Amino acid sequence: MAGPRKSAIRGSVARGQSSKPSKNLPLPPAEPVKDPTAPRSPIDYALQRRASLYAFFNGGMLSSEFCDADPYLLKAAKFHGEPAGEKCPVCRDTEFMHVTYVYGDQLGPYSGRVRQTEDLPELSRSFGEFKVYVVEVCQRCHWNFLIKTYVLGDGVPRRAPRTPRDLIELEGNA
Repeated sequence: MAGPRKSAIRGSVARGQSSKPSKNLPLPPAEPVKDPTAPRSPIDYALQRRASLYAFFNGGMLSSEFCDADPYLLKAAKFHGEPAGEKCPVCRDTEFMHVTYVYGDQLGPYSGRVRQTEDLPELSRSFGEFKVYVVEVCQRCHWNFLIKTYVLGDGVPRRAPRTPRDLIELEGNA
C-alpha cells in the first residue's frame, strides 16, 4: 500500500504561485524620515551579553556554548572586521573585532553582506529601508555575540536591484 499522497500545497504557497511579490504591484507610500543616516528602532543587547558573560564566568555555561563562532564569521572578522576598541571579555585578547551585516528586501542580491561602517551612510541614502546587525567576534577564543541592531534608510520604498549577470552565472554553476 502506498504512503499518504503529498499535498499540492507546501507551506502557504500553492503550487504554481510564486512566494515573491509581483513586480506589477504598487510600492507602499514613503515613510517620513528626517535623517536617513540616523539609526531607527535600535536594539542593544548589552544586558543579554552581560548575563551571558556572568553565566560563563560563574560556571553556569560551558565555553563551547559561547565560543562557537562560525568559520565564515571568523573569516569575515579577519578580512572585513573593524577593531572594537576594547579587549575580548573572555580571553582579554586585543584582536577583538566588530563585523557589520546588512539585510533587507530592497538590497536584493546585496542583502546579507558584510559592510564597513563608513559605507552605511551612502547605503542609507540609496535604499529605503534595511536592517544593520553588529556582531562582536574574537578570533582567538571564538567568542561572538550580537551586540546591536538598527534600521537605516531614507524611507522611500524601492524595488530590489537586479542580480548582476556574473552572480547569476555563479549560482547556476553551484
